[in-house]
Amino acid sequence: MTETNSKVGSKRVKITDTILRDAHQSLLATRMRTEDMLPICEKLDEVGFFSLEAWGGATFDSCIRFLNEDPWERLKALKKVIKKTPIQMLLRGQNAIGYRHYADDVVEKFVEKSAENGVDVFRIFDALNDIRNLLTAIKTAKKCGKTVEGTISYTVSPVHNEKVFVEFAKQLRDEGSDIICIKDMAGLLSPYAAFELVSAIRKEISIPIHIHSHCTAGYSPMNYLKAIEAGANIVDCANSAMCMGTAQTSTEAFVATLQGTDYDTGLDLEKLSEITDYFTEVRKHYEEFESKFTGVDINILKSQIPGGMISNMESQLKQQNASDKLHLVLDEVQAVRKDLGYIPLVTPTSQIVGTQATLNVLMGERYKNIAGQTKDIVRGMYGKVPGEISQELKDKVLEGEPAYTERPADKLEPELENARNAEEAKDLIKSEEDLLSYVLFPQVAVTFFKNRGKEVPAETTAKKVSGTGHYQISIDGEAFHVSATEIDSGKITVDGVTYSVDIQETEAGTKPAPSGDSSSSTPVASGESTDVHAPMQGSIFKIIKNVGEKVKEGEVIIILEAMKMETEVNAPCSGKVTSLKMSVGDSVTSGQVLMTIN
Repeated sequence: MTETNSKVGSKRVKITDTILRDAHQSLLATRMRTEDMLPICEKLDEVGFFSLEAWGGATFDSCIRFLNEDPWERLKALKKVIKKTPIQMLLRGQNAIGYRHYADDVVEKFVEKSAENGVDVFRIFDALNDIRNLLTAIKTAKKCGKTVEGTISYTVSPVHNEKVFVEFAKQLRDEGSDIICIKDMAGLLSPYAAFELVSAIRKEISIPIHIHSHCTAGYSPMNYLKAIEAGANIVDCANSAMCMGTAQTSTEAFVATLQGTDYDTGLDLEKLSEITDYFTEVRKHYEEFESKFTGVDINILKSQIPGGMISNMESQLKQQNASDKLHLVLDEVQAVRKDLGYIPLVTPTSQIVGTQATLNVLMGERYKNIAGQTKDIVRGMYGKVPGEISQELKDKVLEGEPAYTERPADKLEPELENARNAEEAKDLIKSEEDLLSYVLFPQVAVTFFKNRGKEVPAETTAKKVSGTGHYQISIDGEAFHVSATEIDSGKITVDGVTYSVDIQETEAGTKPAPSGDSSSSTPVASGESTDVHAPMQGSIFKIIKNVGEKVKEGEVIIILEAMKMETEVNAPCSGKVTSLKMSVGDSVTSGQVLMTIN
């Protein structure tokens, strides 16, 4: 436990700075590289923060998926430089840093290795606020002698209220949490609600209270002041070079606000100013990933999308050639969330709801295609949802069978030993950390292992689709299918960003359907054969039916990984698979032929 935890009676406020994690996750689609972090870490370490949030959340995934960096090596490198200030991570309970529940042996080993490599404070949350999903992670972190922040995922809905959150806070305390964190991931907490909630928790709990809030709706600075007045001890802020918008309140502004009061942080504004100058220059390197949500958007009170997901959702819709559909997706999120029992929107549920909403918009029909993780929520495999799931979804997914009601992880067999012997990765796994990376993100990790240590610059090859005005362009490993707005002297401009490219020819078969055209998932008959098309852009996660195998109409034949979620492709008709156009791991574009059924 850190020194601050024993000083609840002091009014001095402590600050956790999120510049190394949530700030760039929220504003720059989690793209900041380790090489841009390390030079300033010594100065960050000297400020006197309660902690530096530097790991977990989406950073692990982004390191291996987009940056060709080992997240474990990032953590070790940061720990070598950050010697005084505790390093904090965000851990998704039984989801670890992935998007599904993992067996207890995976969660235990992940927490142990995280602690061993440099994590001092574990902020542990569950998207559904199901205490059963937090127990393994809390127990393991405590066993490792680390500080545990048991976390409330705050949301607003007809089934959430102050009493519900206070009871959950008491459960977190009783299970061994050293600190209670109120995680306002979407910026929905209003100032007076913050005062009332913190006051109610403080009446029941004496351990420190830590507030995390995003500025999307403009509430965050006021939330912090009212929460502090009610008894909160620690707040999350972001260096002003990457603050506000979908990120957190400015560190410098909040330090200045509290100066000379009973809550004075004692932090030096001069030291903070040097850090700001550094990150102001760093931010310029990531302009193409900038979120459009840099101001205040009160409409977020309706969609409730967390700050860290908005910039990622913009990027994902761009991949689907559907950037213009963002407003429709945000509206659809509300409907999907209600249908799933008013679940709080925080990873992985925010990703699941966001992906399902995107599928509904792109397909032109609600639940025409149901993502695998959406089905798992309905089946009870993520835990108990706070409200009631819609009967329509129950009927489509459960087909009369009961949902699972026990602790979800109890249904999972140990995973580590089987993964250790997996044929595709056994020669690539060099350490226990590698093993964990593979279990958490199998396909992405294998690609990373093969490229590890290589200089992998942003790929800038644009392939012209023969006979069309479309170009297939790959940037930082993400494939985009776009119409070129400018081609001049080996350059292409896409969404206002100009890339130097090598123009090549490719086959017309990869041409996507127009944005939002649900015909991309409609079978196209050719004689007695039927082509099966990709409903959206992604990669082949699993092939269920191979050449020569019989299929029934509606049967799952391929699983895509799209927008980090698993999306099932169903057989449009009965017959036999006569040709298969790709292999596991291949990238596909919307409308691309996946297989032929005869």
